[in-house]
Amino acid sequence: MPRSMTGFGRGEAIGHGKKFTVELKSVNHRFAEVVLRMPKQFFSLEEKAKRVILERVARGRVDGFVSVEQLEEKIPTVKVDKALASSYYKAMGELLAELKMADPIRVDHILALPGVVSVESPQEDADQWWPALEQAIRSALDGLVAMREAEGNRLREDLLDRLGRIEKMTSEIEARAPLVAEEYRARLIQRLSEWLADATLDMDRVMAEVVIFAEKSSITEEIVRLYSHIGQAGRSFGGNDPVGRKLDFIIQEMYREINTIASKSGDVLISGLVVEAKSELEKIREQVQNLE
Repeated sequence: MPRSMTGFGRGEAIGHGKKFTVELKSVNHRFAEVVLRMPKQFFSLEEKAKRVILERVARGRVDGFVSVEQLEEKIPTVKVDKALASSYYKAMGELLAELKMADPIRVDHILALPGVVSVESPQEDADQWWPALEQAIRSALDGLVAMREAEGNRLREDLLDRLGRIEKMTSEIEARAPLVAEEYRARLIQRLSEWLADATLDMDRVMAEVVIFAEKSSITEEIVRLYSHIGQAGRSFGGNDPVGRKLDFIIQEMYREINTIASKSGDVLISGLVVEAKSELEKIREQVQNLE
């Protein structure tokens, strides 16, 4: 099934008190490229996330945005360095004795001293959040791929229609080609008759010239290859593999055959059909740039 390289998807998942929201958008690109933007505490999961995306995206640039919402309040841990507090208390007692002061030593005095009390946020291991993040990514991928497939089907219908037009033009060129040599023969005889007036024409020489002209202007091989390329392009849409690069190559080959036909044939009708076919090919090439 052909896919466009343009799409958007959004997914959400909850795990361990956090809500993960992932948005993915993709645009045209020659290769597969993933750029993720996420909170720095989850940077260690970035490569895992990219691998999940590249499992389902073969071509195109994907920009991902990961946001995290804290659903449960994180209660910090308060720690008291009892050994340090004891040292402070002993030092303060010694100082009061030395100064012969009777002021009481209160606990708030000690707690206010540097290093006695510390507040620590709960330690979090990023790996514990991976299942929820992965779920959100895969959900976003479902939407992204669905949109790419829907647009890919529309492109497929348009491309098959244009390939059909080119096939019809090729058929008209094929039917016209044998008449070109015959018309050349008739024009040659007429012109020679006018130039030579009453002289007798050497018909064997005339036919030899016609044969040489027919061989030089023969486009049979080009037509056969053009039919083959049209068939290959049409069959490309039947599988599940990415078709963009393959079609891009086929279109280049079709251009080659069309240009050769144009250079070999000086026929006005064939030239007109070639111009129309090249116009359709150009439209096809533009559309193929959107396919994965």
